[in-house]
Amino acid sequence: MAKGVVVHMKPKNGHSHRSAPASKPRRKAQAAAPPPPAPAKPRTGMSTKKLIEESRRWLSIINAHKLNDYKRRKIATDTLDNFKFYYNRGYLEYRKSVTEGGEFAAIEWSGQGSYFHDITGRKYIDCLGGYGIYSAGINHPKIVRAVKSQLERMPLSSQELLDPLRGALAELLGEVAPGDLQESFFISNGTDAIEGAMKLARMYTGKPGFISTIRGFHGKSYGSLSLMGKGEYRKPFEPMLEDVFFVPYGDATAVENELRKAEAVGHGIAAIVVEPVQGEAGAIVPPDDYWPRLRDICTRFGVLLIADEVQTGMGRTGKFFAVEHWDVQPDILCLGKALGGGVMPLSAFMSTPEIWKVLEPNPFIHSSTFGGNPLACAAGIAAVNVTLEEDLPGQAAVTGEYMLAELRKIQKRFGDHLIDVRGKGLLIGLEFVDTEFGYAVAAGLFKRGVVVAGTLLNAKTIRIEPALNIPRALVDEVLEKLEETLTDLTD
Repeated sequence: MAKGVVVHMKPKNGHSHRSAPASKPRRKAQAAAPPPPAPAKPRTGMSTKKLIEESRRWLSIINAHKLNDYKRRKIATDTLDNFKFYYNRGYLEYRKSVTEGGEFAAIEWSGQGSYFHDITGRKYIDCLGGYGIYSAGINHPKIVRAVKSQLERMPLSSQELLDPLRGALAELLGEVAPGDLQESFFISNGTDAIEGAMKLARMYTGKPGFISTIRGFHGKSYGSLSLMGKGEYRKPFEPMLEDVFFVPYGDATAVENELRKAEAVGHGIAAIVVEPVQGEAGAIVPPDDYWPRLRDICTRFGVLLIADEVQTGMGRTGKFFAVEHWDVQPDILCLGKALGGGVMPLSAFMSTPEIWKVLEPNPFIHSSTFGGNPLACAAGIAAVNVTLEEDLPGQAAVTGEYMLAELRKIQKRFGDHLIDVRGKGLLIGLEFVDTEFGYAVAAGLFKRGVVVAGTLLNAKTIRIEPALNIPRALVDEVLEKLEETLTDLTD
């Protein structure tokens, strides 16, 4: 830790962030309540000169190699105020980096591999992985180098000339993808990949409906939110798209029954949208026959099968694509998160030449200004190279098997509180007896320098998603600190 750096979290209204009422997870009854109004703060009415000075100050921070203690304190206090008054003060109530940050907030600053540091120099083992973006680790040198080199050449597309990197990345994905999946469209985030997949499915089938799963998570833009199987995200924005039906995850018979009902009443179903392993729901692994049965059911009913691999793709579960665990080829496959190598935002949806042909008469019927830009594609090409060359899926399979076995040993010792350990590869879920205890575990790990993920608003289940190349010594350290935390909480 940098000496002498003590950033007190004292906001302008005089109340400490440490006493914020949401420093622990809100109960369900409170989750839908409107947040308290932002504290009043008159805009300063910065002049153009002052705005230029402020932006210049931040540019000097961005370009600085070293910061003195005063500047570190200033960055921390400015960050708290900027989130409170200009971004979304709710983050200050939910983030462990603020509510459990001790005497000063943890302000993210730098990272490498399986570690990152806050502005004061505190070091954390990253078992959150940006919810899956850091499969290759933070700042992988080969991926960073590719993006830097492309940045010096041409940062974004002219929109008229053909971009060679877009074609090159499409070729790599088309060759590594299962079965006949060959054609790709690139965008910037997972929800847009789902949106594109929905549009493609509707165009190809001429049908409007979709079947999704309870607790499924597919993004938060309007179409993908309509597939969301969690009411707390849907209700504030209803009504959603019509003709979307929900079934329990892992129950192929329920899918078939829903299709029979839709057929009987004349509802046209374009596609079934499913995660190979449910991520945000808490690393839920389906029965072994689930995906083969889905493939058979979709084929028999003439419905497309869309695999949402935004979180599971690029090796997370021990295979390059999670559907490979069951030797299943979906009709459309969505990628994101780790596709950009943890350096650039990048996502994609893929399909077969047969399905893709509906996009060809008007190639601009689905387009994106920034999708598939040269910087993102440079990162994607490097990410594919690193994933294959370093065998990140193989590392995830071996490390995941070891970690799951060790976690189950811990579960036996703390079975009254840690009620389930599950997962595939390095997408692992720890389910605790209740939300309050799960949050206490996550907070205890954070204080010990380990960052893990809850399921956004719910900490009953904690996700562990480290880099796929995390060293065994760090895994053992995480396990040791988890056991320490559970011992402290149960003594």
